[in-house]
Amino acid sequence: MSDSPKIIYTLTDEAPFLATASFLPIVEAFAGAAGVALETRDISLAGRILARFPEALAPEQRVTDDLAELGRLVLKPEANVIKLPNISASLPQLKAAIAELQAKGYALPDYPDVTRGDVALINIKARYDKVKGSAVNPVIRQGNSDRRAPPAVKAYARKHPHKMGAWAKDSKTHVAHMDSGDFYASEKSATLAQAGTLKITLHGVDGKRQVLKDGLQVQAGEIVDGAVMSRRALAAFIDAQIEDAKAKGVLFSVHFKATMMKVSDPIMFGVVVSEFFSDVLAKHGAALTQAGFNPNNGLGDLYAALAKLPAGQQSTIKADIAAEYARRPALAMVDSARGITNLHVPSDVIIDASMPAMIRDSGKMWNAAGERQDVKAVIPDRSYAGIYAAAVEDCKANGAFDPATMGSVPNVGLMAAKAEEYGSHDKTFQIPFAGTVRVTDEAGAVIFEHQVEAGDIWRMCETKDAPVADWVKLAVSRARLSNTPAVFWLDPARGHDAQIIRKVERCLKDHDTAGLDIRTMTPEDAIRFSFARIRKGQDTISVTGNVLRDYLTDLFPIMELGTSAKMLSIVPLMAGGGLFETGAGGSAPKHVQQFLAEDHLRWDSLGEFLALAASFEYLGRKYKNARASVLAAALDQATGKFLETNKSPSRKAGELDNRGSHFYLALYWARALAEQKDDAGLAAVFGKFAAALAGDEAKIVAELNGVQGKPVDLGGYYRPDMARVGAAMRPSATLNAALESLHAAA
Repeated sequence: MSDSPKIIYTLTDEAPFLATASFLPIVEAFAGAAGVALETRDISLAGRILARFPEALAPEQRVTDDLAELGRLVLKPEANVIKLPNISASLPQLKAAIAELQAKGYALPDYPDVTRGDVALINIKARYDKVKGSAVNPVIRQGNSDRRAPPAVKAYARKHPHKMGAWAKDSKTHVAHMDSGDFYASEKSATLAQAGTLKITLHGVDGKRQVLKDGLQVQAGEIVDGAVMSRRALAAFIDAQIEDAKAKGVLFSVHFKATMMKVSDPIMFGVVVSEFFSDVLAKHGAALTQAGFNPNNGLGDLYAALAKLPAGQQSTIKADIAAEYARRPALAMVDSARGITNLHVPSDVIIDASMPAMIRDSGKMWNAAGERQDVKAVIPDRSYAGIYAAAVEDCKANGAFDPATMGSVPNVGLMAAKAEEYGSHDKTFQIPFAGTVRVTDEAGAVIFEHQVEAGDIWRMCETKDAPVADWVKLAVSRARLSNTPAVFWLDPARGHDAQIIRKVERCLKDHDTAGLDIRTMTPEDAIRFSFARIRKGQDTISVTGNVLRDYLTDLFPIMELGTSAKMLSIVPLMAGGGLFETGAGGSAPKHVQQFLAEDHLRWDSLGEFLALAASFEYLGRKYKNARASVLAAALDQATGKFLETNKSPSRKAGELDNRGSHFYLALYWARALAEQKDDAGLAAVFGKFAAALAGDEAKIVAELNGVQGKPVDLGGYYRPDMARVGAAMRPSATLNAALESLHAAA
């Protein structure tokens, strides 16, 4: 990769990838006409898998490791990356992608569930595990997050408010969390005085000793913390919640982050599955395990294992499953029509998508009959469960929020240099035997230690000093620019947060905070404070750590805008470059399902429009590229027109979908460029182009909408056939010809 100024566009997965296949040719034509260089990099799940096993592939099948390349780029001041949502793969998704690639002729090894000390299998598993979960974001997010609703988007949401469900004051919906034995209760933290190396060791009660991690490089001023989740306490808690849900007549649901927390949360999900189906597993667990069942992969994995057993045995187990269902509370459903429950697949119920949707929709979830019902939302660890509990209680007391009048809660999030990666990295372990986990420095001094039992989950995370200072600086800057109160969501009773609070207080002294309202509150108090303000139409900046950043940048946008895909997400990289993100992808699988069934993609690319404009603006400002600045200003104007005229995708086949929304964005963008006075050359080129699009508007829309209503075969889900994708996402010959003409004119 050369160091010349350019925009790097990421190719990802599912609905965002399909949308890019339609939108990127438009971007390339506009950027090319303005002389702005644009390149793509593949960070899809399939692309990441293939990059891990070059030796298993034929020469023509091998791919470059684009994620690693981007990881190097974001450490340089010239980085300008547009990052779309990608799959953070759970194990079932990873296995499905491997199977699809194998069926396409890629000689990849199977994922080894059990390695039994085999060095080759251990190596294969380790390479696949590098792809699993939130594998992309820690590599390229080398800066802290600035995420907010742009004024035009907020104005549109107020003018055209989305539907919110009405809350009943006597709603039975509630959040349940542990009161002891969780990560919150056990967290210990320390700020290191000097650089060095740490070792994590498990000392067994019977004298056994196992090094869990050695040679861990740390920096001076870095915060390290450790915590343990008791499996025994978790199982007892889940049992109690199952019984309570049955007694109260509410749906039982669990909410984890099994993608971002790729080590810890699937294990906890597996405990829930095991406890809910305890009778079935007591009787048939050995046979199901022999057939490949792993509770961590969910009920779907149980049914897959069941299908491998003899017919008679299947019938017996199915009868026992039915009996288990009958004595348990009803499960919340992911897809009532298909019988997919809350416990089927860990990646189906992601807390930052499922909880905001439930809060928006009257505090109810779907039951097996396809009806809304009050629910027990089980979030075991107390670290952040309280924010959702407070949200539920606020809605019970005050009713649903009104998107037409409510304020906004933008976020400044700490995430640079892999800050606060709880449960998602190589420092999280399921404990094999009882004893003590000790973290020691190179001199052998104990930093902290925890008593553990077999099956417990022990985790450690790191937060380096420089990202915290940068985060505080960004928070002060945003508070000053927007004249908005900024609240650090930190709990002094938590070991980690206590260390962060000290750093925040120190860093704030380095900035001019005169006249600013900057305060620190526990997450529960902070959400109550923010809720009270947004109900009055007032804005409040949330300044949070990495996990709360992830949760809040879905919670508030889903209530304010109806979706988190419409947020502007900028990551000022610490090396001086920029990363521009395009919104969340939690709904992407459902959009793909509809597209494959009826050739209608309702994915909204608004976040992509916003990120692209910010990227052009950054390029123009940093490199004094006047044409990039003109593109940015015109795109912002076009996006405003796009919102005013309501050209977002419809949910119904036969009407305007994602492809049609791209056409109108192109039309409005071209008009804005034709009418601007800063660059006569661009005005002339785009004046002709805009006239051509306007003249053929009816024809183009008819071509885009006319293909809808029938199934689509893309030749794959994780690695679709690019020719089929191109044909499906660019069905208007008239629009395609116009874009080719624009290329030629440039």
